[in-house]
Amino acid sequence: MNLARPSQRVVSCAFQFWLTLRSLLPKQKCQTFSKLGAQKGPQIEKIYVINLDRAPNRWSNMQQELRRILDSSGDELLNLTDRHVAVDANTFLVDPPKDAVIDPFYTLGDQLFVEPQPLVFPTNFELNTPIRMSRAEIAVARSHIKVWRQVAASNHAYALILEDDVWFHNGFAKNLNQVWDEVLGECDKREKFDVLYLSYLEAKHGAPKAFLSNNVFRPLRGLWHLSGYILSREGAEKLLQMLPCRGPVDLWINHQFATLDVRAANQPIVSQRRDVESSNSYSILPALTTIGAINSEAASLFNIRPIEQPVFAFGPEGSGLSSLAMALCMLGYRCCSDFDSLPTHELERLLQGREGRVFNAYVNIGSLGSNVRELQSLYPKAKFIFTAAKGIASDDTFASIAGELNDAHIAVLHAEEHNKWQVICEHLRCAPPTSSFPEVKDLGQRPTPLGTIGEDQFLKCKNPKQDKSPWIVEPRKWWQGIRSVVTEDEMVGDVKLVRIYDCFESLATRRWLLRNDTFTDNLALFRSSNVEIKPGIGAVLSVRSEPLGVRDYSAASICSRDQYLFGKFEATIQASNVPGVVTGFFLHRNSPRQEIDIEIAGNRPDRLMVNVFYNPGSEGANFDYGYRGTPSYIDLGFDASKASHCFAIEWSPCEIIWRVDGHLVHRRMIWGPTPIPHLPMTLHVNNWPTRSTQLAGRINKRRLPGTAILGSIVIKANSVTSMPVSDADDLLQTKAELRHIGQLAR
Repeated sequence: MNLARPSQRVVSCAFQFWLTLRSLLPKQKCQTFSKLGAQKGPQIEKIYVINLDRAPNRWSNMQQELRRILDSSGDELLNLTDRHVAVDANTFLVDPPKDAVIDPFYTLGDQLFVEPQPLVFPTNFELNTPIRMSRAEIAVARSHIKVWRQVAASNHAYALILEDDVWFHNGFAKNLNQVWDEVLGECDKREKFDVLYLSYLEAKHGAPKAFLSNNVFRPLRGLWHLSGYILSREGAEKLLQMLPCRGPVDLWINHQFATLDVRAANQPIVSQRRDVESSNSYSILPALTTIGAINSEAASLFNIRPIEQPVFAFGPEGSGLSSLAMALCMLGYRCCSDFDSLPTHELERLLQGREGRVFNAYVNIGSLGSNVRELQSLYPKAKFIFTAAKGIASDDTFASIAGELNDAHIAVLHAEEHNKWQVICEHLRCAPPTSSFPEVKDLGQRPTPLGTIGEDQFLKCKNPKQDKSPWIVEPRKWWQGIRSVVTEDEMVGDVKLVRIYDCFESLATRRWLLRNDTFTDNLALFRSSNVEIKPGIGAVLSVRSEPLGVRDYSAASICSRDQYLFGKFEATIQASNVPGVVTGFFLHRNSPRQEIDIEIAGNRPDRLMVNVFYNPGSEGANFDYGYRGTPSYIDLGFDASKASHCFAIEWSPCEIIWRVDGHLVHRRMIWGPTPIPHLPMTLHVNNWPTRSTQLAGRINKRRLPGTAILGSIVIKANSVTSMPVSDADDLLQTKAELRHIGQLAR
């Protein structure tokens, strides 16, 4: 679970109050700045502020800051300032490719050069595995590079470059004057420095440096942030010659320190504001998490809520309705889509104009087509969207719907539209996400059978606290989710149906991967040596107490090399009974994060926790919100650590079923309480110590090592990246599959 952090709201209010008090102080005069041609010696003649068009408040804040400081002639620094329009990541329709300016791929090795992790054992990790910059990082880099071009083409010897979320320290003028005098005095008269950092954050374990004077040092590496720095014309020319920028710009420039003449003030005199949340997206975080450099996780909940609602969308089949529905989810709508009708209670509330509805967006709902006039009357501020596509004719029903809307708020989204986000977001008055517009196969209007699932089909369960996001329905007595029937089209795709039985007489290395990484809530590093194959027993997964630098424990994890999209997954497991240790059997993916869990906590091996994490988007969408998911506790009626039992997950487009020893123990339908994960996932079995005492109790070192036994795995599922199992080292598994093919047929 999360570690407690100060409230951002409290910090923001305190910072703003302090700024108000500071405004009562007299303005500062800084001799380092002057107008072009007015200087008596080298001075800063220009200021550039990088600011997004959609962030006018930040520009207003910067104007206030620049009015507080006067140049050598007594004029406000604002008079020396040009606002530079930042590149907006939201305008990227796809992930930008490599070009002469930006190489979007860098490595963990590049990161560790700038900020080493002395407690990490890097030989255990793929230091050269490519990491793709986020769109926000690419936009930031392009913004700085455009300013460098302006500096290189100008007549100004030096320019101050600022991002729009900074503020000047109280002693800014005095300190900069001292730094400037020492820098110029130290520099050779025939040369000029290239970069002078005024704002930075040192690497956690210190930045190697050479002190040049009382107030100035030369960094070798280890300075983060590029939010406030002085750049010479010659320095700008050098930076442009060094392109492409490989990785985030503040990381990349550290790799150029050996070639550049870089200086930094001993103490930052410009800092980032505490009342402004960063809009950047950091691509390195997943990699740092896997090596244990990040030890706590944030809730990361989706805080954007739609302004315009409700939304109703109609269109002919094949015109992109399912993609539109997914796009609305990515914008924070709770969107019900692609059904022939709504559940009775939801339909009644909608047509009666009542509060307490589950959804605020409805896409391709067949039963609403005849109620358009009524919906317009009930919801005069509703937004309507129609989809269209070349070669797909709109039938008379949709033509009549459009005619009935009169002057309602309508937008038409063509399948051939180049920038679909622009059409939708202008209509709904919201900013587009940084992910690409989703491309999802149209599901059509799925049938919704009448009736409900009887409670007698389930063991009683408890539902602890869950995440709050647009993609989780809060508990309601009358809501069980949406029943539907799987259509043939939903199960068809670029997949291959596979049937696998593995009793782990040996390790099929082309099928299974032993993990050697970690994640934030894990007190251990996974180690392949913690998985022991014992013929006749299975795979023994151990948790041990051993110092590993970033972690004090080692753990075990087996995961599939293939990804699967829907199917039945069974594992025979004897769980651990060590408090603080979790035995897990689950499906998982990232970008966007989706997960279907079975977990057994060591302090309660008589209880099963099932869970689903859902985030919207198509492959590559950067959504990873929530850390609790939607858990349910189920009493097993036996101790799962005393003997092996069969645990199963049955995952289809319309429901998820959990079984124990063949008995159904839990079922979730669509939106009950989340959508059903719809993207390929990897299968995992692990045994690990959790940071959360709430989940599994406090770890008991005296009872370690703790083990879980994986006796067998049975899979009947759609493989997305299926590999043949015909090598000699997989012969035992192949024979076992033939012996147990009858089990898979059921």
